[in-house]
Amino acid sequence: MPIPGKLLTTAMAVMPHIDVDQALNAALSLDIPFWPQLPNYNYYEDMYVQASEHFPGILLDLENRTLRFSLDKFIEEFEAAQARFDDPAYFDISPTYSVVYHRFLELDLSDRPAIRGQLEGPISFGFNILDQDERPILFDDTIRPFMFEFMAKRINVQLKRLKEQNTNAFMFVDEPGLQFLFSAMSGYEDHKAKKDMDDFFAMIERPRGVHLCGNPDWDFLLNTDLDVLSLDVFSNGEIFASYANSIKRYLMRGGILVWGIVPTGFEDFSNANISLLGKQLENIWAQLVRKGIDLDMMLHQSLLSPATCCLINPDKEKTVEKAFTMINELSEFLRKKHGFA
Repeated sequence: MPIPGKLLTTAMAVMPHIDVDQALNAALSLDIPFWPQLPNYNYYEDMYVQASEHFPGILLDLENRTLRFSLDKFIEEFEAAQARFDDPAYFDISPTYSVVYHRFLELDLSDRPAIRGQLEGPISFGFNILDQDERPILFDDTIRPFMFEFMAKRINVQLKRLKEQNTNAFMFVDEPGLQFLFSAMSGYEDHKAKKDMDDFFAMIERPRGVHLCGNPDWDFLLNTDLDVLSLDVFSNGEIFASYANSIKRYLMRGGILVWGIVPTGFEDFSNANISLLGKQLENIWAQLVRKGIDLDMMLHQSLLSPATCCLINPDKEKTVEKAFTMINELSEFLRKKHGFA
C-alpha cells in the first residue's frame, strides 16, 4: 500500500485563502501535501466548478457564482464530449479552472512520503447541480451513468499526473453528499445507489478513497473497496466507533483511516488544545481496541488531519492555519508516544 500511515498528517483541500502562495505553503507544511481549492480566490477554484469542467450541459455564471444544468445543452454538447472521451487532456483540470493545481504540479515533491489530489464525487455533484426543472441531475437515469463515468475519468487522469510527481500519490473523492444518499428523502433507491457506487469505485484506479465530514452509512462505506477513508471524528467519533466490526474488516484488508480531529471553526478551535484532542482521539481508539481491533495495526494504518474545511471564520485563514500547525504538533506528540518518531 503506497499510502503511508503511522499518524502522519494531511488535510482537506478547501481553504479560505485568497493568496495562492500562502495556501500552498500551508498545504506543504503537512507530511502529505495536496493542492488547495480556493473558492474565495475565484469561482473557478470552487470544488463543484472544477468538477464541472467540460461536463456537457453545464451553465456556469461566474458573475453570480452559480452552476446549473440544461438538458437541451447536454444533448447539444454530448456528441462532442463523446468524441474526446479517450483524450486525457479533456478530463484534466485546466489552468483556468485551477491556478493552484498547476502550481502544485510544478513543485518537486518526490521526497514526500506521499502526495494527494481530490475531485468532487458524483453523488455530491449530482445532488447539488440542478437542471432546468430544479431537479438534481443525480436523479436523472439518463444523465447519472454518464456522470459517474465522466467523474471516474477525471479522477484517473489527475491521479496519473500526480503519480508522475510522487509514486505514492493518491486521491480523495470528496463526497459530503453521501450522508444523504440512503435517506428516505433522497429519491434514490438503496440497492440502485449502492450498485452505482460500487461500479463507480471499480472504475477508479488505486489508490482510491473518500473524504466526507458528515455521517453516512458507515457500513456501506467501510465495506466498499476503498484504500483510504477520511472523516471528521472530532464531531462524529462516537458514532463511527460504533461500527467496530466494519472498521476491523476494513483495516484487516489494508485500508487507511484519516482521523479528522483538530477543529477548524473559530469557536471550537479556541477551546481546543493538544492534550484534550489527544485524549478524545485515544478514547475513540480505546473503544475500538475493546471491541477487538488491534491498536498497533490501526495506528500503522492511520493518518491525522484537521476535522473539516472552513470558509466562514471571522479571521479568514488564520484559524485554519493554526489548525494545520496543531495537527502537526499533535502528530508529533502521538508518534513519539506510540513509537513512530
